[in-house]
Amino acid sequence: MTSISGKTDIDWTAFARSLAPVEVISEPVLVKKRSRDFFWYSPILNEQLRRCFGDLVAVPRKQEEMAHCLGRAYAAGVPVTLRGGGTGNYGQSVPLEGGLIIETTAMNRVLEIGEGFVRAEAGALLADVNAALAEAGQELAMFPSTQEIATIGGFVAGGSAGIGSLATGRLREPGNLRALKVLSVEADPQVHVFEGEEVLNVHHAWGLNGVITEVTMRTVPMRDWLGCMATFDSYADAYGAGHALATAEDIAPKLVSVVDARIAGYFPRLVDHIRPDRDLLVSYLPAEKLADYEALITDRGGHADLALTEDKRKAASIPHAFEFCYNHTTLQVLKSDRSATYQQIGVPDAADTAAIVRLRDALGEEVWTHHEFLRAGETVQAIDLPIIWYKGPERLQQINEIYAEHGFAVYDAHCSRVEGGGMHADYRHLAWKKRLDPKGLLNPGKSLAWPEVCHLSADEIAARQG
Repeated sequence: MTSISGKTDIDWTAFARSLAPVEVISEPVLVKKRSRDFFWYSPILNEQLRRCFGDLVAVPRKQEEMAHCLGRAYAAGVPVTLRGGGTGNYGQSVPLEGGLIIETTAMNRVLEIGEGFVRAEAGALLADVNAALAEAGQELAMFPSTQEIATIGGFVAGGSAGIGSLATGRLREPGNLRALKVLSVEADPQVHVFEGEEVLNVHHAWGLNGVITEVTMRTVPMRDWLGCMATFDSYADAYGAGHALATAEDIAPKLVSVVDARIAGYFPRLVDHIRPDRDLLVSYLPAEKLADYEALITDRGGHADLALTEDKRKAASIPHAFEFCYNHTTLQVLKSDRSATYQQIGVPDAADTAAIVRLRDALGEEVWTHHEFLRAGETVQAIDLPIIWYKGPERLQQINEIYAEHGFAVYDAHCSRVEGGGMHADYRHLAWKKRLDPKGLLNPGKSLAWPEVCHLSADEIAARQG
């Protein structure tokens, strides 16, 4: 078996045999397909990562098989990249140095449902987890817009927030992640359980510092949610209404998203269902709060276009409302025009609509804003995931500077290193990498700081400040 990645110091045929009885995939076309995620959202990452491929894929079906794969990789010095549904946007699942890709999707059992929690294997699809929870009258406290193909382990390893984060905060908020079961990469891989605040050592670390095999997440009682859409004659009005709705405790929505009219023009499935050429407000709210919601929209100068139960949504052949929020908005545009990209922006004061208007004026026609509201503790915050018409890295940097000049934080979506998005400012996650991955085989090349500290002990790494 020849190397796909160009890594020639491994006898891949012998290594594949050593993984038995675990299923392996060696067909180059299939290996290359599993070497990609949604990094092509970024033209910068697309150029950097599109020629990066693994050499072999393993598909373990249980924890013991996963441990066997990791032990063999350790013995042979083979790089390992974990992969769930491949929905990451930063190349989290792309093997920069070739090696073994371990696909988790066959480890997909929902193991336990209790009051306020669910425990599942890392490869379980989030849609399947939610379906199992529905039978118990519960639902995940949050899930990504890609729940049909995203795994629970991938969401924890590479995600940050989602539908429900307005009600319960980001994944890292206390109580949202209850526990993570993680395997080390050594001759005899060991199980480590992270609970409470310790889960943050593994969360959003891109599989650098341990292999997640089980996830325990917060659940909430299932509600009768309405997917609602309202339109406005200006973005300022839509944003102001969005903030008012997001902070309306008597309505308590779990999603509020504001979308520029020009972006909404790329939503063909909504044609004839919402007013055209208007700025769009997308939300989920309890069915019993519909009258309060409609009053708020009217008071804010908007028009309540749609309020859909699940049955009505299916009858009208309209996608879920969450397919018009978060990075699904980016996907809707990219389906039609690959010259677009996006960015991730922190809003300093979610209540300051005037600041949003000033910023939009400064950004001009090549940046189309799109805001999501979410909760941090007791505070409602906003993030901007704008569509940007890409004219090269220099112009993108100029746009980033316009955001910064107006006091808005840029969390770069065009960086394939874990530190690039603003998380893991200290070295605690790398201390755990040293403990659980002493040879540095997990997802190599994805940390800017690791080459500087890999020669140190775990305690020495932990003592450093990022």
